[in-house]
Amino acid sequence: MSPDAETPTYKGSCQCGAVTFTARTRLEAPFQCNCSRCRRLNAVMHSVPDSDFVLESGGEALKTFRFNSHTIAHQFCTVCGIQPFASGTDRDGRALHVVNVNCLDNPVYDPGAITRFNGADF
Repeated sequence: MSPDAETPTYKGSCQCGAVTFTARTRLEAPFQCNCSRCRRLNAVMHSVPDSDFVLESGGEALKTFRFNSHTIAHQFCTVCGIQPFASGTDRDGRALHVVNVNCLDNPVYDPGAITRFNGADF
């Protein structure tokens, strides 16, 4: 995890609680994507480096869905069907997780700061 003691750590989960995780991050850059999957989910997302993400429980309850270029591993709970996060790499090849902000306990962010990502043309 990052050494910055002021960075909050959020707990997150799917709806049923089978999958739990923590993410250490400031929710300064939440985004919504307009690809076919994200548009249907209507999720607010935020990227977190792999070093600041911990899957606490429920790895066995996760199922992976890949589409289009198959580069993003969309993770969803096989019990309740919620997608709490996706996994992939950034443009420089560093591992990251894109957490569904709506799956975090008490997320603190400015809804006006949500940017739109054109994933439909990605």
